[in-house]
Amino acid sequence: MASLTDRLALFENPQAIKLLRGIVRGIEKESLRVSPSGHIANSPHPKALGSALTHPSITTDYSEALLEFITAPSCSIDEVLTELDDIHRFTYRHIGEELLWASSMPCQLGADDQIPIAEYGCSNIGIMKRVYRLGLGHRYGRAMQTIAGIHYNFSVPDELWLELQQQQQNSQSLQDFKSDGYFHLIRNFRRYAWLLLYLLGSAPAVCRSFVANREHRLSPVGDDSHSLHQPYATSLRMGDLGYQSQAQCSVDISYNNLEKYVTTLSDALARPYQPYDEIGLKDDQGNFKQLNTHLLQIENEFYSAIRPKRTAISNETPLQALEHRGVEYIEVRCLDVNPLLACGIDAQTIRFLDTFLLFCLFADSPQTSSGESIELSDNMLRTVYQGRDPKLNLCRDGEEQNLRVWGADLLLEMQPVAKQLDTAHGENHYLAALRHMQSAIENPSLTPSASMLNEMQDNNETYYRMAMRKAQEHRQFFHHDCPDKAINTHYVDLAEQSHQQQVALENNDSITFDQFLSEYWQSSQIN
Repeated sequence: MASLTDRLALFENPQAIKLLRGIVRGIEKESLRVSPSGHIANSPHPKALGSALTHPSITTDYSEALLEFITAPSCSIDEVLTELDDIHRFTYRHIGEELLWASSMPCQLGADDQIPIAEYGCSNIGIMKRVYRLGLGHRYGRAMQTIAGIHYNFSVPDELWLELQQQQQNSQSLQDFKSDGYFHLIRNFRRYAWLLLYLLGSAPAVCRSFVANREHRLSPVGDDSHSLHQPYATSLRMGDLGYQSQAQCSVDISYNNLEKYVTTLSDALARPYQPYDEIGLKDDQGNFKQLNTHLLQIENEFYSAIRPKRTAISNETPLQALEHRGVEYIEVRCLDVNPLLACGIDAQTIRFLDTFLLFCLFADSPQTSSGESIELSDNMLRTVYQGRDPKLNLCRDGEEQNLRVWGADLLLEMQPVAKQLDTAHGENHYLAALRHMQSAIENPSLTPSASMLNEMQDNNETYYRMAMRKAQEHRQFFHHDCPDKAINTHYVDLAEQSHQQQVALENNDSITFDQFLSEYWQSSQIN
């Protein structure tokens, strides 16, 4: 296998380095709609925003109140961020006095059964989406599902894969070479994802109401009994208060290649799980409580900090799409919504992510053993709760290594990658982003998680008051300038088209939901 230096030598060719401009990225950003008092909104998804089932840019995630904004794939960072900004501005003009919660960890939620689950209409596919969410609520509780995040989608162009393939004298099909390459990236990502939690984590505190009647390891923020934190925490969203679950701890998914990934995830999908069997498939009135009683209802229930992805076609599951046509892009799922930024993410963060992901692609990436997977999970959990502790050690190749020392080593190794990206774009923004992260490794107070806690302390605010203040600031920012007329017309048209598409889906259904689900399970088998 070629080394990082060998792979980067490819870009000494002026034609090859231009291919780095072809990196495609997209953002999926979640935000809770909240009332002016900061409680989760109980209003339905605004009609002016379109159908959550069929709209390509504005949908909902778990809750009717949890909006999800999706940008189109683009080679331009500016285009991606401009589109995300446009969606925010359009949305704010159609949610009345409501706010978009500025943080990942949620607002005042109330009782768990009062959190509204998303509605998608009466088509079979719409009912399936809702039943899946009902199942999540029964399995994990609804509160956990209201946590918001940002997903970052990333791919490199086929022309770059062809150059890499030629450099390595690889004789695979392009599809297989790309899939192996993306799993190569994923394995390294899992080794180093703790660095993203440290540098980008923005969820060091929560409102006490979020952990009511739950075991936790948090303590009050100073004299504030309403806010809980860990003094050195980075991203509580990524710990056992968030997307970690006891049931999924038994799932050992292999990322060593596409075939093993499909096989191990398929096994988890088919595995019976007694606690979910005890919940039951239907209630006494014959209404579905979950899609099935297996360990996972569908692939998306398995939470991972990164996923291999392929756009599915009609009547195809995500796993079938991967098996049939290989990996198309990767989805980074461990990013918090940064409340210090109006859109939750900015260009500097994106440039660092590009550098980090290319480093993961180009650096050596041996296959992962079950033992190493356990170490990687432990490193993530240590960083969630103690990431900014200068004495924190992580496990590196079976030995203890100080996080800040290891992080500084990694960022130094990424420097040639950032230089190549700057050369390709004729700028120095990538190196500037990397240098900011190097400063944050040396000085933890520069991290978003520390900045949040400092703001709370400086303003004598609870977590709730800080997040409300930020939400109000963001609302004012997005209301300041109206969207361009053409952009407004674009989103009005998309909303109308999405409603028409939902009606068409509902009118075209000719079988019951029970029959639909039965056929879905039959067709979803992996060969």
